[in-house]
Amino acid sequence: MMGLGLGVLVGVIMALTGAGGGILAVPLLIFGLGISVSQAAPIGLLAVGMAAALGAALGLKEGIVRYKAATLMAGTGIILAPIGVWGAHHADNRWMSLLFACVMLWVAFRTYRRAGSQSVGASDTGCGPPCMINQQTGRFAWTWRCARALSSSGALAGLLSGLLGVGGGFVMVPVLKCFTDLPMQSIIATSLAVIALVSVSAVTAGAMAGTIDWSVAWPFASGALAGMLVGRRVATRVAGPQLQRGFAVVAAVVALGLIIKAL
Repeated sequence: MMGLGLGVLVGVIMALTGAGGGILAVPLLIFGLGISVSQAAPIGLLAVGMAAALGAALGLKEGIVRYKAATLMAGTGIILAPIGVWGAHHADNRWMSLLFACVMLWVAFRTYRRAGSQSVGASDTGCGPPCMINQQTGRFAWTWRCARALSSSGALAGLLSGLLGVGGGFVMVPVLKCFTDLPMQSIIATSLAVIALVSVSAVTAGAMAGTIDWSVAWPFASGALAGMLVGRRVATRVAGPQLQRGFAVVAAVVALGLIIKAL
């Protein structure tokens, strides 16, 4: 029941704050169930991946997922995800916890700083978006710069997915905001699609390595699916910037807790 409840919380956070909310899955498992980072990572990624797949499927139904961009990003991520799983299996738990905490602090800082602006483009990111939508066709006008930016971010997200059990939305959402002119709903839906695809590779690698406790994984993942459905119903009724700032504060507090626990 504890795993189920924690999974619901993760799903709700993902739906309300975007794909990066999945970064809280592993810390919740560590503090709630008392397991290590290497044990929690594949379980957290399974739950995040299933919830992301649900969110992406709903986004596809609404026509807001850029599936070609998602496929490109996921393609490079899938290659590096098993390498991350291998690294997590052989790394020291204390250093893994400290690394995870540093990533969380970085995510918290960026999320809080950007919470005041939900628009995209050069005006609020400092970047000129190379991936622009052709207003006549409704598709990206693909360039080498666009493909390079999306594929490299997908590779980083895949590596972190396997290593730390995070979906990588905290990498992909800022990249899509910086390098595309997509609206925020489309950015989140496309990021969820990438997470779902990359998670398949990382979870499969974890299962083959025998690092997944399925008695914990299935209730946690089921709860995340339920939480995603609940969160999507209320997401449009809650103010975005306040949610982002709240998520940033929670993430920073959890990161500090991980540091104290590791030391």
